[in-house]
Amino acid sequence: MGRRFLITGTDTGVGKTTVGCALACAFKARGVSVGVMKPVETGCAALPDGSLDPADARALARAAGCPLPLEIIAPYRYRSPLAPAAAAALDGIVPPDFAKISECFRTIQDASGVVIVEGAGGIAVPIEWQRDFTDLAWLLDLEVVVVIGNRLGCLNAAVLTLKYAGSRGLRIAGYILNDVEAAESPAAQTNETSLTHLTHAPCLGRVRYREPLEKSIVDKLS
Repeated sequence: MGRRFLITGTDTGVGKTTVGCALACAFKARGVSVGVMKPVETGCAALPDGSLDPADARALARAAGCPLPLEIIAPYRYRSPLAPAAAAALDGIVPPDFAKISECFRTIQDASGVVIVEGAGGIAVPIEWQRDFTDLAWLLDLEVVVVIGNRLGCLNAAVLTLKYAGSRGLRIAGYILNDVEAAESPAAQTNETSLTHLTHAPCLGRVRYREPLEKSIVDKLS
């Protein structure tokens, strides 16, 4: 059985989809069949036919060359750009069902060598009010990859995210520092070193602003 990852982040806007797509493309280039999933996508735009467009899920599927239908890759979609539980309530649509997500995941897993599941927001974001993405990682037996926006102020969120995942007994594959700003700030230069003093989680590497994913990151996840 191939490896299965949850790509989560310390917050929104840290580059989860960018990193997820880069990993999917890199695994595919190595000849691995890659399955992708965005079980819950919020902030979806409405299409002319009234359906909701899961843009992140489409990007992941395109990067991975995953031929499965979007109904399986992105089973739950909401218009409101909120946490899934809140988006479901505001949109007046049923909240995500873990059993259905699991069923879709098994279909993807059966057809794939590696599976990349992208979360929504951070790992503690509620999918339903009593369960979050740590519960989903447990259910699907996913290894956690934390994407950290490499900028001033990220250390607190990074440490809290990694500690919370660890407290739930999840397997942490490591974290990736993703440069989200073009400017090379003192924080961006020193965050990697600082995190080595603050957490025992492995650093998988750093993604420079708008540069390709380093081969060493993929090697560590292979």
